[in-house]
Amino acid sequence: MKEFDFIIIGGGCAGLSLAYELEVHEKLKDKTLAIIEPRQEYKKDKTWSFWKVAPHNFDDCVKKNWENFSINVPGKTNYLKCKNYPYQSIDSGLFYHKINSRLKKNKNISFFKDVAEISTRNSFIFNSVPEIKKNHLNLWQHFCGVEIETKKDFFDEEIFNLMDFDCDQRESVHFFYTLPYSKNKALIETTWLSTMNDNSQKDYDNQIKEYIDKHLKIKNYEINYKEEGAIPLFYPLYKKEKNKINIGTAGGMTRLSTGYTFLNIQEHSKYIRENIENISNSKRFEISKKYRFLDDIFLRVLNKHPEKMSDIFFKMFKTSPKTVIKFLSNKSNYLEDLSIILRMPKWTFIKALFY
Repeated sequence: MKEFDFIIIGGGCAGLSLAYELEVHEKLKDKTLAIIEPRQEYKKDKTWSFWKVAPHNFDDCVKKNWENFSINVPGKTNYLKCKNYPYQSIDSGLFYHKINSRLKKNKNISFFKDVAEISTRNSFIFNSVPEIKKNHLNLWQHFCGVEIETKKDFFDEEIFNLMDFDCDQRESVHFFYTLPYSKNKALIETTWLSTMNDNSQKDYDNQIKEYIDKHLKIKNYEINYKEEGAIPLFYPLYKKEKNKINIGTAGGMTRLSTGYTFLNIQEHSKYIRENIENISNSKRFEISKKYRFLDDIFLRVLNKHPEKMSDIFFKMFKTSPKTVIKFLSNKSNYLEDLSIILRMPKWTFIKALFY
């Protein structure tokens, strides 16, 4: 069986990002790489959105940038600016095409459907497939979004709605999210933060239809695209193994309080590329312990007091948008963290330390 210097298990966002980072920096000129990915073809299947707080390789895959956003609870709306850190939405179809077009030109890179097709004995493995132990208490961010096209111009394409809590909460945390790509095209998503034990929450199509019909009051539209997913708001199982590093969600690159993963993946890929010559002995790359501690408390509150979360999110964004964005994107300093913490209901969060 053929052997490779490196193996990437999973050719999704994390696996392809790493392969591209190694390729463009010529780390695969005299090294071989196998990418294990079972899918039959690459096509648009996801939308990755985030505040651009750091440079990345995929500006040419960005579908739209926004410098204004809103967040609302019943009866109140907060309008905010994010000019310093524009919000970006990446089209996964463009992302896949860009990377695969480049990788196919390198004869040292091969794709396989199953890891059993090759020898792994002497390879260094980067694994992006998380090992998740099922637990009914685990929190998830689960969602479904549709890209709609309206007959007439309807949307203000200069501002996106990050969170609209003016909807049925069903004893969990529920909001809608609207990204207007143009005056007549937008991604509209229903998002839940919950244990996923209530199947009524997964009635996504009806939720979206009701929101478009009754809340946005759009009657004539077509659905061009649909996506669905679930992000674990807990860390997958991790065990240290020789000659193996977990990447992506499997490697702890998802920020648990937000679900944001894309930019963390890019920073992890860069770290691996910079240390590739001595990767077996390099220090594990992790999201800062500070954020992991704060996220743990935040999720305890969310689990215990879902009814308070819409107000907590709304209050969080009452501070400087720049500060909140940096906090949610792992870039804040301790003074900025403190300005966020002081806006939270203190007794609720103090009690969460002892749950």
